Amino acid sequence: MSRIKTTLSILLLVCSLSSKAQDFKKYDKGSFIKGKDSISYRILFPENFSAEKKYPILFFLHGSGERGNDNEKQLTHGGNLFLKPEIRKQFPAIIVFPQCTEDSFWSNVIFDQDAQGNRKLNFQKRGKPTKSMKALLGMIDDFLEKPYVNHDQVYVGGLSMGGMGTYELLRREPRLFAAAIAICGGDNVANVQKYKNVPLWIFHGEKDEVVPVVFSTMISDQLKVLGKDPKLTLYPDAHHNSWDAAFADPNLLPWLFSNQKKR
Repeated sequence: MSRIKTTLSILLLVCSLSSKAQDFKKYDKGSFIKGKDSISYRILFPENFSAEKKYPILFFLHGSGERGNDNEKQLTHGGNLFLKPEIRKQFPAIIVFPQCTEDSFWSNVIFDQDAQGNRKLNFQKRGKPTKSMKALLGMIDDFLEKPYVNHDQVYVGGLSMGGMGTYELLRREPRLFAAAIAICGGDNVANVQKYKNVPLWIFHGEKDEVVPVVFSTMISDQLKVLGKDPKLTLYPDAHHNSWDAAFADPNLLPWLFSNQKKR
């Protein structure tokens, strides 16, 4: 009897994984190549897409664990969210998941250690973009040339390394984005001045042992110093996977897509 239960459990797991892989096939595979810059991405077009219409576009940046060249892992966290039928119906937008290569990083951050051997994150105020960030910037510019992209509704979001990359993109292109979401990310507070006018929703778990919550609270506090009123959601019992709670927030996408560039 136990052997039958084990077999059934394995079959259910295989079916579940197969179904997930099948769903991800709705994300078309693409790549941007220009000179020495190249980046792969997955893209989900709205249902009944028409090139004659204009759509919002969201660039979502994954964490360090999803780096690579398989053009698949970057969908691990968040990929299923945008496949939900009710989400696709309510928010007909273009969703793009670029993939950072294994040897690169979205943002300019230096990893050091303190006297106790604990990891320290030193975010930079300036500097050339990393290899993957440079390619990402080129890819975004390429998308903005498409006639079906609404320039008043360009968004960026990310988690962990992708949250750091979100701040980096806002720093480099502060006038481009209508709004942004940053989950368990971080930045040098000196950079906040550059993107203070972009509507921003920050999420973080207070028990995060990978990227301390202080990186998010410092950014929020600096925005308040600059006269802004950022949205900050902290989860008292969440560790580094605060994206699970953020994705489950029913107000996340309504808030994001409600923002439009002010001309």
